[in-house]
Formats: sequence, C-alpha cells, structure tokens
Amino acid sequence: MVMSTRNQKPMLDTQWEVHIRSCIDECRRVVDQIINRACDLGVPRENAFALRNGLHEAVVNAVRHGNHQDPNKHVRIACNFVGRDVWFEVEDQGPGFDATAVADPCVDENRERVGGRGLLLMQHFMSSVEYNEQGNCVRMLRLDVRN
Repeated sequence: MVMSTRNQKPMLDTQWEVHIRSCIDECRRVVDQIINRACDLGVPRENAFALRNGLHEAVVNAVRHGNHQDPNKHVRIACNFVGRDVWFEVEDQGPGFDATAVADPCVDENRERVGGRGLLLMQHFMSSVEYNEQGNCVRMLRLDVRN
C-alpha cells in the first residue's frame, strides 16, 4: 500500500499504520485515504460511510483533545482487516482521559454542553469502542464491513 503520509509504515496489504502531525487539516485527508483504501478492499458504500464517520471522530479527538493541536506531536492510526471485519486504532501523545467521566450528550441537562458527541458517534458507527488504561488510545471494531 502506498500513502503519501509522513512516517508511514507499510505492512501487509490489509494492515497498515500511518502517523500524522496534530493538525486538523491532516485529519480529513488521512481518513479519506484510509477509507478509499478500504473501498479498494471491498468495503461497500454504506459501510464506508460508517467507517469514515467513526474514524474521523477518533482522529479529530486525538488531534484536538489529546494533543491539543500541538504540531510537534503526532497521532498514530492503525488499520487491520481481519476477514470481513476491520479494526482501527488511534493513539495520541496526550495524557489520556477517562471516557466514563464524559457527560452523556443524550441526557437533557447535557444537550447544550460541549463535548461527548464525538464519542457517541464513534459508538454509533462502530461495533465496539475500547480505550487503553491511560485513555490516549482508542481501539474500534466494525463487524462485517466487506462483502
């Protein structure tokens, strides 16, 4: 696989990893590249939509909240297709956070609050969302994405 991202580490055709600098402009570009590659691997349009939205939220959160858009810090994005399923891992260089402490944006008193919507979208578009103990790495699984 060939991607024009700095510090890339090409691996197997169905597994790769890229590092981007913590710049919001990089988020959409790299997510688009990853989703285009996923489509080349047989992901249909409706599943690509879910992957794009879940992955984009994770990458933007890593840049914005994890690394505070510090251009000297990087975000690692890994992708691994296993059979019909896909795993994404997004890791920032920030201190991490406790996902259970984020207010639920669906509760009436939190609807006007900033925050939590990206996590909700990730949970909606992915089959599972897990965080490492430190809270600076999210691992997301989407089942049955390929034909």
